[in-house]
Amino acid sequence: MARQSFRNDYSEGAAPQILQALEATNLEQTVGYTEGDPYCERARELVRGVCGQPDAMVEFCVGGTSANLICVNGLLRDWEGVICAADAHINVHETGAVAATGRTVLATRDDDAFVSVAEAERVWRRQTSTGRHMTLPRLIYLTNSTEFGGVWTRERFDALCDWADAHGCCVYVDGARMANALVAEGNDLSLRHIASRAAALTLGGTKNGLLFGEAVLITHPRLKEAFPYLQKERGGLLAKGRLLGVQFQTALEGEEGGEGEALYWRLARHANERAAELRRGLVELGYEAFSNSPTNQQFFTVPAATGERFCEEFGCEVFDRLDDGRWVVRFVCSWATERESVAEVLELARALKR
Repeated sequence: MARQSFRNDYSEGAAPQILQALEATNLEQTVGYTEGDPYCERARELVRGVCGQPDAMVEFCVGGTSANLICVNGLLRDWEGVICAADAHINVHETGAVAATGRTVLATRDDDAFVSVAEAERVWRRQTSTGRHMTLPRLIYLTNSTEFGGVWTRERFDALCDWADAHGCCVYVDGARMANALVAEGNDLSLRHIASRAAALTLGGTKNGLLFGEAVLITHPRLKEAFPYLQKERGGLLAKGRLLGVQFQTALEGEEGGEGEALYWRLARHANERAAELRRGLVELGYEAFSNSPTNQQFFTVPAATGERFCEEFGCEVFDRLDDGRWVVRFVCSWATERESVAEVLELARALKR
């Protein structure tokens, strides 16, 4: 049997509970496009409830890139741009999807995947220094957890939101791995607080045990108006939309009055726990952690030859090649990662240290 891949957290299909729900409802006939079927409506109620936003609009996208380009496009006008960290997904991993909508991405110099107030201010001053001759920043894009597995603290998040409020900007939170961030050890930022300050946010399903899908919570009036039309225009509206509703209902059911923790959080907690075991084991063996990640993504700096073996044996991705010749490799655990698979990584890691 092949070793489990640690390439990403969406290589497997879906959690058994999600598949069971899809199979149980497979022959039902409902209206399409997420428009009024009972599963999407119930999922919308659950998302509003867990976010504490009873008046918010909730929509569903197949994937994160679709959600990002629709939300960023809808929150900006033609002459406005979005500030983000240099390593932000919209800047480096989406093939210019946001730029293709005509919106300008304004990257900061932050090198830890967090947008700092100081860098937001620097970009703002640069962009507004010559009046109408430069793109006007009007949106902050951030991810939680970040591209390097970091988790936003309430203090850091509020400081950036306060800056945005003072400069006439709004905040959009890409939550492709939101569940991993919110159940991470030491996290002090709640989903309700994020939702109370963000113009829109996503709750990722693709990377947390669903077959596919992102839920989008929208509080900003401009995006509420624009989203349905942009989703159709940009090819992001799924005809069999109820499949998204079934999955998110199953993942979040129990959040309101149900017994025990909802599946959505249990799946993320499992992934984080396996990643923590992996991190502890590698550190104990003398490997150097590249970032301080409490989530399901773990980054380590290793010699190139060691990196090659990790990539060959476990599908790790190379995130950077440092000037001294070492590699930064990423291990990602998922809802399906078992202790035995973590032990296999540590066994090889121990052998490579001899």
